[in-house]
Amino acid sequence: MKKDLHPSNYRLVVFKDMSNDYAFLTKSCINTTENIKWEDGNEYPLVKLEISHTSHPFYTGKMKLVDTAGRIDKFKTRYAKK
Repeated sequence: MKKDLHPSNYRLVVFKDMSNDYAFLTKSCINTTENIKWEDGNEYPLVKLEISHTSHPFYTGKMKLVDTAGRIDKFKTRYAKK
């Protein structure tokens, strides 16, 4: 195997699904700017997700429209002129 191929700065990080407030703690090396206090009383870096396994239609069996940052409105205003 090649040396120094994988990152070495793994740490515990909280990933939070913003559509239903589901959060889970796992190891990651992603860079973050926000922190959150977890259930164990410690503070961990926070990564905000738009969708996770608790809100994805494939896993839930329900169709749900997720409009993040007004993408539909931006599309309509962009092409309404034409």
